[in-house]
Amino acid sequence: MAYSNRPYGDDGNGVVRKFFRPMTNDYRRMPKNGRSIKPAPPEMTNAESFYYLKQMNTKTPMVVVMTDGEEIRGWIEWYDKSCLKVNREGAPNLLIQKHCIKYLFKQEEESV
Repeated sequence: MAYSNRPYGDDGNGVVRKFFRPMTNDYRRMPKNGRSIKPAPPEMTNAESFYYLKQMNTKTPMVVVMTDGEEIRGWIEWYDKSCLKVNREGAPNLLIQKHCIKYLFKQEEESV
């Protein structure tokens, strides 16, 4: 009898039988060492959101250091998953993508 992808087939004696393959749940299989597989960590924790919200509510003056070394001073107006909006005194507001930020800190923590 030849293999077929059809769910039903003739076995050669005139009898129609249902062909099936047992399901394999590879994702539920236990590893060989007997320990269960840990789930992936969450994509987003609330630490970043908490920090940004705290700085936004108090309008804390911040220094944003870009990957090229440029420093931007202002306060964070709002944030998104991929960007920050920084308000500045006497200069235009900026929308900065997070992947361009090296690090940021409070302006009062800056050593003179």
